[in-house]
Amino acid sequence: MGTVLGELLPLAVGVAISPIPIVAAILMLLSPRAGGTSAGFAAGWVIGILVVTVIVVALSGSIDTDAGPSHSAGVAWVKIVLGVLLVLLAVQQWRGRADTSVPAWMQAIDRMTFVKATGLGIALSAVNPKNLLLCVSAGVAIGTGGLAAGGKVAAVVVFTLIGACTVLLPVIGYALAADRLRGALDELKSWLQANNHAVMAVVLLVMGAVVVGKGIAGL
Repeated sequence: MGTVLGELLPLAVGVAISPIPIVAAILMLLSPRAGGTSAGFAAGWVIGILVVTVIVVALSGSIDTDAGPSHSAGVAWVKIVLGVLLVLLAVQQWRGRADTSVPAWMQAIDRMTFVKATGLGIALSAVNPKNLLLCVSAGVAIGTGGLAAGGKVAAVVVFTLIGACTVLLPVIGYALAADRLRGALDELKSWLQANNHAVMAVVLLVMGAVVVGKGIAGL
């Protein structure tokens, strides 16, 4: 269990500090429908992470890692490929670091309903390539980690909670102390919007190097 958690923690942190969902959650908290849209977005964010990770765990769990060297090498190469894809995404993000424009969907947040916010949360966590690759990497680590069913469930829950914490905590905090957090959230939103690509590039580069390293170690 400890080995699997060691692989999961950097991946979960990578999901957690992804700037775009944090900015989206903050914008919703500063919108006229703060309570409903932010709660919907947080729910969608958790659902997206959970569903993708569980599916990959189920698929990768069918791989018999004790069947022989060829199977172990196959798992290692899957991790290497995932890591390389993360590094390539990091390069793409770094090249676009000068772009500080606000996406159209962010400009429409003030008009979002609970259902649309939930759908956006699912899309950003389960469809967005950056988070999708991190969740897939986590699912592979859990599914091929030799854990019992209970251990897999626990690992998925830990990964999901850590990955979702930076969206959940502002939403919960705002519900408890909206007036105190409004100014801090506005400042954080501005900084993340200005540094989105650079932050994501560094995160993806580190995560990609970690996943590639784990894959090479398994060869």
